[in-house]
Amino acid sequence: MKKILVIHGPNLNLLGEREPGIYGDMNFNTLNENIVKRANELGMECDVFQSNHEGAIIDKLHEARTEYFGVVLNAGAYTHYSYAIRDAIAAVKIPVIEVHISNVFARDGFRSNSVIAPVCKGSISGLGYASYYLGVQALAEL
Repeated sequence: MKKILVIHGPNLNLLGEREPGIYGDMNFNTLNENIVKRANELGMECDVFQSNHEGAIIDKLHEARTEYFGVVLNAGAYTHYSYAIRDAIAAVKIPVIEVHISNVFARDGFRSNSVIAPVCKGSISGLGYASYYLGVQALAEL
């Protein structure tokens, strides 16, 4: 059975409270329950991790290389400037699917650039919470 990891980056722990017009009104715990349920329905085990700290995300990616088949990653704002997370993704050599709740290309100009996209297996954005579910499905189909 494939085992996958979902990593949420900064401020995603505030889902349901943070800018619901952009990020929706589902709370963080409910989203995680739904992600794990979807993974289980697809025959996979799923763990979830969240951190507001770049180094903790890098450490978790390093750990993932020996424990997980792949990662669904919403790096939040780190998407746009963290070359350290980009290098960690490249180093672990497991598939990483980049996801975003909002359509990053329809927002502030700086959000349209992802420094992690070139080293990710694929990217999904703008589909709300379904972005996560589709990321999980993508790993199931690899």
